Amino acid sequence: MIGGATRLVGLVGDPVAGSLSPRMQNAAFAARGLDWAYVPLRVAAEDLETAVRGLVAAGFVGANVTIPHKLAVAKRCDEADGDSVNTLVFQGGRILGFNTDREIVAGVRGSRVCLIGAGGAARALMPALPDHVRIFSRASAWPPDASEADVIVNATPVTDELLVRPDAKHSVVDLAYRADGRPTALIQAAREAGCPVVVDGREALVRQGAASFEHWTGMRAPVSVMRRVVGLPA
Repeated sequence: MIGGATRLVGLVGDPVAGSLSPRMQNAAFAARGLDWAYVPLRVAAEDLETAVRGLVAAGFVGANVTIPHKLAVAKRCDEADGDSVNTLVFQGGRILGFNTDREIVAGVRGSRVCLIGAGGAARALMPALPDHVRIFSRASAWPPDASEADVIVNATPVTDELLVRPDAKHSVVDLAYRADGRPTALIQAAREAGCPVVVDGREALVRQGAASFEHWTGMRAPVSVMRRVVGLPA
């Protein structure tokens, strides 16, 4: 039950209806005994600044930011952790932006990366990737070529189309996921190929979401709960 004392966190994006973040973060708040609620908020690009300022005025603790707003929202922060942020913290009327997406690729080893996508999600991962990154997008280099890469990262929302075929030498990270838990085309192909490291979209969601939780609450995230709620082994 949301009451007058409930503290609120938002998910700002377009679309947001298929996101598992509300289910995951609300379970995390409950596990820590917090009277907090995480609510999805569909916000069009032209309304982004008004919406974010409205969250500050309404007393929200903070927000996650998803497609397509990660680059634009960084420009509206009083302080931003780079030019693409996915986590906002509101303090004393100020907007602080953090990039917890970089946690998704923490520990993924490799020297050459095939990065599919050139939007905010891709930009957020760049600081945590090796120096040699080839970026592929439909607006520039296409189709993706992973022949010289040892890491493939999909930073687009594509789930059904196999944009590049991995083989056993590749570590694979896919930010996209299906809400019903079925693997994306890339993750299915990576598992069939016997790739040594496979990080699917639900694992990526937990990694960045746990870091966001800690920015908002100052408490250790209940990662096992968050994993279980999105259908991963705890």
